[in-house]
Amino acid sequence: MVGGTSGVAGLGGRPWYGANEVLAFLLELAALGSLGWWGFGAGHMGALRVLLGVGAPLSAIVVWALFAAPRARLRPRLPLVLMVKALVLGGGAAALYGVGHPVAASAVAVVTVVNTAVAEIFRATPPSVVPVGPARD
Repeated sequence: MVGGTSGVAGLGGRPWYGANEVLAFLLELAALGSLGWWGFGAGHMGALRVLLGVGAPLSAIVVWALFAAPRARLRPRLPLVLMVKALVLGGGAAALYGVGHPVAASAVAVVTVVNTAVAEIFRATPPSVVPVGPARD
């Protein structure tokens, strides 16, 4: 199509943007799962184990909702948003490392950095600048 969407509803001809956003959401869920996994297996007994298993992901959710979510309650400048993303998503990777999976933790960390960088590039580039297909005269 010339000048229209490429069949992906609501993406304005940018299907890679949508795919990257889906990946970002999956990384967020993985971080929460990793934080919970780490908390429940942290080696502590009883109530502390439950507190860490529930509290670590819950704390990450609260911080994310306040500062980094697309409809965040408080919307700070980009550097603070990126710091919150690094804290939560990096914490997920660190938790994965903490439960004994260093290779998976490294892979998640690399994918997270690339995903976040691509997301910021997409957000900084207006949809009309991203070419939809070959130029026609």
